[in-house]
Amino acid sequence: MIFEPVIPNIPRYYTAVAEWLACVVYVSILKKRYAKGKTALILAGGLAGQLIIQIVAGKLPEILWIPGMLTAVAAMGGLIMFCCAMSLKNAMYNAVRAFLLAELAASLEWQLYFYMVHGKPEDVFYVRLLYVAVIYGIVFGIAWTLEKRVLSDGDMLQVSTRELLSAVMIGALAFFMSNLSFLYEKTPFSSSIETEIFNIRTWVDLAGFFILYAYHALLNEFYLRYERDTMENMLQNQLMQYKLSRESIDLVNRKYHDLKHQIAVLRAESNADRRNAYLDEMESEIRVYEAQNKTGNDILDTVLTSKSLYCEKHKIGITCVADGHLLEFMDVMDICTIFGNALDNAIECELKIADKEKRLIHLSVAAKKQFLTISIENYCEEEAVFKDGLPLTSKKDHAYHGFGVKSILHSAQKYGGSITVSQEKNWFRLMVLIPFPKEQENSEVHKNKK
Repeated sequence: MIFEPVIPNIPRYYTAVAEWLACVVYVSILKKRYAKGKTALILAGGLAGQLIIQIVAGKLPEILWIPGMLTAVAAMGGLIMFCCAMSLKNAMYNAVRAFLLAELAASLEWQLYFYMVHGKPEDVFYVRLLYVAVIYGIVFGIAWTLEKRVLSDGDMLQVSTRELLSAVMIGALAFFMSNLSFLYEKTPFSSSIETEIFNIRTWVDLAGFFILYAYHALLNEFYLRYERDTMENMLQNQLMQYKLSRESIDLVNRKYHDLKHQIAVLRAESNADRRNAYLDEMESEIRVYEAQNKTGNDILDTVLTSKSLYCEKHKIGITCVADGHLLEFMDVMDICTIFGNALDNAIECELKIADKEKRLIHLSVAAKKQFLTISIENYCEEEAVFKDGLPLTSKKDHAYHGFGVKSILHSAQKYGGSITVSQEKNWFRLMVLIPFPKEQENSEVHKNKK
């Protein structure tokens, strides 16, 4: 049995405006899909859409009340998705949160208006409009301030199906409990007293909004913690790779050193021209090995030699022009992170290229004015997709990949640097730019003058 209270229900166009403003709160914070002008046009269309939905829903039979509300929520999700660069799951997740915020704003405004103005001489149109403007302004202003704290990195959080369903269940339960007294009078959780009905509605909507707010803040914290832990694990893995490579390369160096002595003995004992020619060739190969990847920085040499051996095995051409002395101010782990991740990403891309003649990687380390520049270029046949200036991972599981470039960015930012990623024609380029410390900067300036 539907309960008909003395206090009339909230006008439908009040609800439509509240739902639209709630969407505006989230759209204004999240990353936009289009420029400001186009976004404003979409929002204007969204307001018209919400008004039409609410007015039509108000004329439908009471049995269609729930489908009408679901249509309004779906429209809010569509508006958010059209305005913001996000998936359907993320859009509907934010729509549920926006819907509860709209319910809270509309309920609070109507309750205060009815208690303070309704039926009194000052109950005129401009006073009602003022109440809507002030109450909505306060509620949505506070909500924007709160959401800005947890949505500043909201683009990174990819909502799973389970997380979306959890938010929907919380939102549906809060909405049902807040409107229970309007539907059924005689239940343990409803009331027949008009003032209590609106109190229940407002407080339950407030509780529902803050529960979803806390839920999102918790998800965001888990995601940031997961990303931080993943990056730290990658740093440790790069350092471990460096240590293992250092041991392997030291062993190879010892073997080559012993081989040089063996050649010297053989040369002294042999008089055959053919044997001398063969020994000359072996000695030349050793000199080539000794000369490669000698940049002046042992850490970089180790990383490059390890990656070069792997590239040679998989028919990937890699060239390097690097002054390793420029890296003296950097920590071991950061050198491993930047070069290890950058080369791993480049190698992974080259392995996808069927034509082995096109598998090319070029690395350079140089000083330009007061900056250290690190450039890694590789041939790439696939067109990269970028988001916020960084490439999106090509792997299917986006949640567990894509941290390599973020690790490089993190290491560069430790020294006040930055990275840029670009693709021109078939060449993918990662550029790291780091300002030299003052003492090294002065040294580089003096060297350039000479």
